[in-house]
Amino acid sequence: MNYECFEVSIENQVAHIVLSRPEKRNAMNLSFWNDIQAIVEDIDDNAKARAIVISSTGPIFCAGIDLSMLSAVNGHGDKNKGDYGPAFYDTVTRLQDNLSALEKCRVPVIVAIQGGCIGGGVDLVTAADIRLGTKDSYICIQEINVGMTADVGTFPRILNHMPEGIVKELAYTGRKMGSDELEKHGFYNSVHDTQEEAVQAALDMAAEIATKAPLAVYGCKRIITYARDHSTADTLDQIGVWNMSMLVPNEMMEAMQAKMQKRDGKYLDLPKRKKG
Repeated sequence: MNYECFEVSIENQVAHIVLSRPEKRNAMNLSFWNDIQAIVEDIDDNAKARAIVISSTGPIFCAGIDLSMLSAVNGHGDKNKGDYGPAFYDTVTRLQDNLSALEKCRVPVIVAIQGGCIGGGVDLVTAADIRLGTKDSYICIQEINVGMTADVGTFPRILNHMPEGIVKELAYTGRKMGSDELEKHGFYNSVHDTQEEAVQAALDMAAEIATKAPLAVYGCKRIITYARDHSTADTLDQIGVWNMSMLVPNEMMEAMQAKMQKRDGKYLDLPKRKKG
């Protein structure tokens, strides 16, 4: 299937989603928002891959929301008729859902970031599981520079990766934070000299994840996300319930035998999701 803003390939259980509008600095137009959710959900629902890598093209990873999209959002509703607020709220919640698909996806999502990651781009990468960057990369919570508050997902997620004081500084000032600081504060897992090296590192990581038991990986992602939002006691109980329901002894045996025999394990893929 062809997409306006993305190229998608799947090889050896790894899906690679590439932002493909470098001439527009990979700005997020209406198609971008709708398609990113559709692509991720299709990969997940149909068990097409065991890990997802998102990378980009050109000197900028993502310049944030497209100005035409911003004009359309601001144009929703009529303030004089009192329906501007509800219309804007509906639009924002839809955009939030578009990016939350990355977090809700059963398989890990790894992002390789080059150059600038600005505004809505930060919303995108914070919804991923793992972030790698190039030395020249940076993030910028751009919304404050245009007189608004970031509203699509940056704040509830970036606080899981960096200290509150640092997040507030970035939010209040709109300054760029470079790769050294991002790695120091734990936002990046690693920093690489070039875009090619960052993307390859992301693909290599995804390939390694794809050799693990998919249900166990899904369990890790689900429980880690659950632990972020719940108490230790609640999470311990959730882990117990998860393993009680989902543990597969045959896959545990296969994992141990594969390790002893120095080979990749042979595991069942996640079941396809039924909708409707």
